[in-house]
Amino acid sequence: MTRYRLTVEYDGRGFMGWQRQPHGPSVQAAIEDAVLAISGEERQVHAAGRTDSGVHASGMVAHVDIDRPFTPFKLAEGLNARLRLAGAKAAIVAARFAADDFHARFSCIGRAYEYRILCRRAPLTFEEGLVWRRPAPLDIAAMRHAATHLIGQHDFTTFRAAQCQALSPVKTLDVLDMEMRGNQVIVRAEARSFLHHQVRSMVGSLVWAGEGRCTPNDVKSALEARNRSALLFNAPPDGLWFIGAKYPESVG
Repeated sequence: MTRYRLTVEYDGRGFMGWQRQPHGPSVQAAIEDAVLAISGEERQVHAAGRTDSGVHASGMVAHVDIDRPFTPFKLAEGLNARLRLAGAKAAIVAARFAADDFHARFSCIGRAYEYRILCRRAPLTFEEGLVWRRPAPLDIAAMRHAATHLIGQHDFTTFRAAQCQALSPVKTLDVLDMEMRGNQVIVRAEARSFLHHQVRSMVGSLVWAGEGRCTPNDVKSALEARNRSALLFNAPPDGLWFIGAKYPESVG
């Protein structure tokens, strides 16, 4: 049996999220169905993260074990052909052999997300569902000030979804910064792992600070409350992208 490491991109609008669901399409199911179609084997595909419905990825890392021999190129070509036939808006952008001890989820030591905010008055046409539109420019300085209160190790209960299954609300946020790209504000978040809805909740709060609806110190107070009811705002999934996963050099 051979283990393969895959880099996957997908448009989250057509899926109920990464994880296989009994009530709708998922990225995991689409790729597992493609594996079955080209190999005749029912295999589980493991990913670095479990994105929610409507959340996108440009650099999701996954792995799968297959008995039938494939070169990485042939595997990617075969999976992409089946994904196209199924009408799934997902693609294997890279594939390679992986060590037997590589695990896309458990070997991962860092995950990176981008949240894309488009500041303009006009409705969206081409980017509907891919960014979060805000009707006026944001105060980036206020957002950066608010972000400083969230970086580091904290109890993120306020920024955690009620259905989050993590054993502890304590996480260490390594990076939370933003930059302008034209009329887009790109918020980047990096950590070893995140709580359910943590990035969306942080972004929603930063945007409130950027719009003057609250102060940076209000974001600090929300964090210190350690209570979901203190959350200022939870951003929609539209603008959230999983962009990369980090692994030790000794693994994979």
